Amino acid sequence: MRIAFASVHGDGVMASEQSGNPGENENDPAGKADAPRRASEPPRRASEPPRRASEPPRRASEPPARRSGPPGRGSEPPQRISGAARPTSAPRLESAPRLESAPRLESAPTPPDGDPTPDRNARIATWAKRIGIALAALLALAAAAVVLVIRHYEADLPSTRELKDYRPPQVTRILARDGTRLGELFTERRTVVRIGEIPNQVKLAALAAEDAGFYEHAGLNYLGMLRALAVNLRSTQTRQGASTITQQVVKNVLLTPDRTYHRKAREIILARRIEQELAKDEILELYLNKIYFGHGRYGVEEASRYYFGKSVRDVTLAEAALLVAVVKGPSVYSPRVNLERAVARRDFVLDQMQRKGFADEILVEQAKREPVVLAIETESLAELAPEVVSEAQRVLREVAGPAAQQGGYTITTTIDPAMQAAARAAVRKNLDAYAKRHKLFGPLARAKKEPPPFEGTPAGHKVFRGVVTGADDGRGTLSVRVGTLEGTVSLRGAQRYNPNGLAPSKFADVDKVVRVSLIGPAPEPVAAAAAPGQEEEDEDAAGEAKRAAPAATPAKPAAPVPLRLELGPEGALVAIDVRTREIVALVGSYEAVRGGLDRASYARRQPGSTFKAFVYGYGIHARTLTPATILETNPLAISGYNPQNHDESEGQSPARLREALAHSVNVAAVSALSRVGASNVAAFAGALGVQSKLGADLSLALGAYEVTPREMAAAYASIAAGGVHEQPVLITKIVGPGGAEIPLPTRPPAHRVMEEAEAYVLTSLLTSVVQSGTAKQARSLGRPIAGKTGTTNQSKDTWFVGFSTDIACAVWTGYDDAAPLGKGEAGATSALPAFVDFMKQAHAKRPVVDFPVPSGVVRVKIDPATGLLAREGQEDAIEEVFVAGTEPADEAPVAEPDAGAEVADGGAPEALEGTVPAPGEGPQPSPPGKAAPSESEHAPEPGPLPAGDTAPPPF
Repeated sequence: MRIAFASVHGDGVMASEQSGNPGENENDPAGKADAPRRASEPPRRASEPPRRASEPPRRASEPPARRSGPPGRGSEPPQRISGAARPTSAPRLESAPRLESAPRLESAPTPPDGDPTPDRNARIATWAKRIGIALAALLALAAAAVVLVIRHYEADLPSTRELKDYRPPQVTRILARDGTRLGELFTERRTVVRIGEIPNQVKLAALAAEDAGFYEHAGLNYLGMLRALAVNLRSTQTRQGASTITQQVVKNVLLTPDRTYHRKAREIILARRIEQELAKDEILELYLNKIYFGHGRYGVEEASRYYFGKSVRDVTLAEAALLVAVVKGPSVYSPRVNLERAVARRDFVLDQMQRKGFADEILVEQAKREPVVLAIETESLAELAPEVVSEAQRVLREVAGPAAQQGGYTITTTIDPAMQAAARAAVRKNLDAYAKRHKLFGPLARAKKEPPPFEGTPAGHKVFRGVVTGADDGRGTLSVRVGTLEGTVSLRGAQRYNPNGLAPSKFADVDKVVRVSLIGPAPEPVAAAAAPGQEEEDEDAAGEAKRAAPAATPAKPAAPVPLRLELGPEGALVAIDVRTREIVALVGSYEAVRGGLDRASYARRQPGSTFKAFVYGYGIHARTLTPATILETNPLAISGYNPQNHDESEGQSPARLREALAHSVNVAAVSALSRVGASNVAAFAGALGVQSKLGADLSLALGAYEVTPREMAAAYASIAAGGVHEQPVLITKIVGPGGAEIPLPTRPPAHRVMEEAEAYVLTSLLTSVVQSGTAKQARSLGRPIAGKTGTTNQSKDTWFVGFSTDIACAVWTGYDDAAPLGKGEAGATSALPAFVDFMKQAHAKRPVVDFPVPSGVVRVKIDPATGLLAREGQEDAIEEVFVAGTEPADEAPVAEPDAGAEVADGGAPEALEGTVPAPGEGPQPSPPGKAAPSESEHAPEPGPLPAGDTAPPPF
C-alpha cells in the first residue's frame, strides 16, 4: 500500500516518511496531512484538476484525497488503507528510505516531462513476475506434496470393490415348525434389509440427523472438515468430527474407529472412491444396516424389533426419529437406559427434519406428542430348546462351511413349541420329585452318617463330594472344601435346589457333604519357598530328605475356585412323530441353557430292560418265538452265565414270553437270546435305529451296551410304524441370506425291518407292560400305550421307552457320573412319570386311536400254563395274538391236580387274567395309590456266546 501511495506523491512522500513529520504540523504528528511542495518536486500533471478557489482547505487531520485511477492501483477502501498505514515500524516500511539514497535512483534520468511512472511500472512488473514465479513454485511444491501424501496413504488402503458384495455379520434364526423362534446365532445381531424396504421416514430421519446434504455432495463436507480441523487444532486433540454418511461407512466397514489424523486421511481418500463406485442408495443401505443401536443390536431392522417389537417396515415417524436418536450414543440415548433423554434427542431429530424440509410442522408436532411404547424384553439365558439350537448350528456348518459364521440364515426345525415346553416341564417335574424324595432341596441338614468326602486334589470335569465349611450371605455363596481345594458355590445359579431362595447360611449346615463340580480349571498350587539352609547339595541328599520328610502340606490356591452344585440327577426326553419321523421334542438337561450337554443325543447309557423289546422282536421276526413261548426263569438253568431276577420268586417256574416281558424277568430274556443268537439281535437293533456299537454276548439281552435316548426313541418309532425304519429328522429347511434354499444332506431311504404283522405282535406284547406289568402308571393316559421300563444295576440308569399310535417317546434319568439313584428308584418311579406327563399334554387334543391290526395276524385261545392250544371248554383259557403260521398246533394236555397245585404254589409271576385284550382295547387306569411292581435289574457282566449263534439275516 505504501508503494502505491508513493507513486502518486513522488519522492516527497518518501522523504516525509523518513523524517516523520516534515511539516511540523501539531495536528498532524503522524505526517498524514499533505506535506509542503518542495522545489525539487515535479509540477502537477496537466491531467490533475486544479484546486478550486471555493474548495475549503483540507484539515490537518484529514487523510489524503483518493485519486481516480485504474483498479489495483490505490482502489482499496479507505479502511483497508488506514489499517495498513498504522504499522510504520514494519520492516518493509523502514527500508523505504534506503531506496531513495541508492545510487541508481539518484542518477536515474528524469523524463522530460518529469514523470517517473515508466520506471516504477517496470519495477512493479519485475516484482510481480518474481512473486508470480514464487507462487507458481509454491503451488507446484504443494501439489507435489499432496500427491506424495495421497500416495503414502494409498499404499495399504483396502479395496472398495468388496463393498459391492459386502455381507455384514447377521443373525441366524432357528425356528420351530410353526415359525416360533427357538434361538439365534450371531456374532453381531443384525438382519439386513434392502433400501427399498426401509420406509422414507427412517431414511429422512437419518439424513436430517447425520448428513442432510448426503445426496448433493460427493462424499465429503469440506466446510465441516475445516471447522472440525480448527476445533481440534485449538484443543490439541481430536474432539470433533465432520464425517458424512459416506465417511462413516468407510470407517465402519473398511477402517477402524480410531480417532486419528492418519485414519481420517485414509477415510477421505476412500470416501471419494466409494462415491465413484457405489450409488447413493447403496451407500445409505450399507450405513443403515451397519450402525450400532445398543444392547447388542446392529442395523435398523434388529433395532426396531428390539425396541418396538416390529419390523422397521412398520415404524411410525416418531419411532423412526427415536431409532436415529439412539445412534449418537446408545449407552446414553437408549430409551431402555434413559427414556427422558431419549425423547429429548428424538424431538431434536424431528426438529432437524422440519428445519431441513424433510417433514412439515404438523407431522412433526404429532410425532412429538406420540408416546413411546417399548416392546417387552423376551431375552433370557434359558431357551425353549437350546439342544435344538446347538444341533442346527452344527448342521449349518456342515452345509454352508465358513460362510455360516457370517450368519443371515433361517433354519426351520421339526420342533413343536407346545410339545417342547411340555417335555421340558415333564423332565423338570420328574427330577424335582426325585429331589423331594431324597431331600435335596434346601435346607440341607447334616445327617448322622454322611458319605465320605473326596480326598486329594480335584481336577477335570467330574463330580466330587465336598464339605460345607461356611457361608457368606452378603455375596450369596457357600464355602465348600473339596479335598485340598477351597471353593465357593453361588446360590444365584442353584435355584433348582433352592426354590425358596434361602440365604446361604440357612441353605446348608456346616460339615454337610454335598456333590459339586468345578466350573473352571483348578489353579496351580503355589509351592512354599524353602527356608535358607534347607537346600541339599546333591541329588542323593535331596532324595533322602524327600523320603524322610513328613507328608507335604497341601499348597493353597490364591483364591477359591467357583463350584456348581450337582445334588440331583439329570434327565433327557426325545419325542418322535411316528408317521413323519420328525422329532417334535428334544430335552437334554434340566437347566436348558446354551452350551449345555444334550444328553438326549450324546449321553450313552445302558438301556437296561428296554433292550428286551429287540430280543423278543427278533425272535418273532425269525419265527423262533411267539407270545406263548415258554421261557426259563431259573438262573441255574443257564450255564456259564448267572443273571439274577429282581424278585427271587420269579424263577421258580417257566413263564410265557408275554408274562416274562410284562414283569421284566431277566433270566427269561437271556434264555430267549440264547435261542435266537446275540449277533442277530444286535443287527436287528441296528436296523431299527440303534447306531451305537453293540456286543454279541448274553449281557446284550439285559441292555449292558450303551445307547442314546435318541436312538431308543427312533428304534421304538420303527416298531410303532409297522416295522419300517426311517431316520428321524430335526432340520427340514435352511434358507441362505440371499433367500435361496440350501440343500440338506440326503436322508437315507426308509426300509422295512419287520413285517406289519410281526410289528403288531411285538406292540401287543409291549402293551402288556402297561396293562399288567411294570408300567401300570401309564394306564392313566386312557389310550393304547406300548412300552418298556428299564433299570440298570444299582439303579444307575432308569428308562421308559414307549409309544402311542402317534408319538414315540424315550425318557432317561440318571447321574452324569453314574452314581446310584438310591433305594427304591427304578424306571417305573424315576422315568415313567415324565413319560406320562408329557404324553398327556402331547395327546390333549388327539382322539383315542387303537393300534391298527394288519393282515397276517391271528388270535387263538391258549392254555396259560403251557402256551399250547386251549382245550375245548377250558375255563382259564386266554386269547393270544400270533403271526399267521406261528400259532400253536397242539392242544394242551389235561393237567394233573398235584402238578397244577405245584405250579400254583411255585410263586410264578402274576398271570394275565382272562383274555388278553388287543392293544388299546379299553385299558383301565390303575387304582389310586397302588404302586407299580418294581423292575428287575440287568447284569452287565458279559456272558459267553450262545451255541449255534447264526449270522444275522438281512433287514
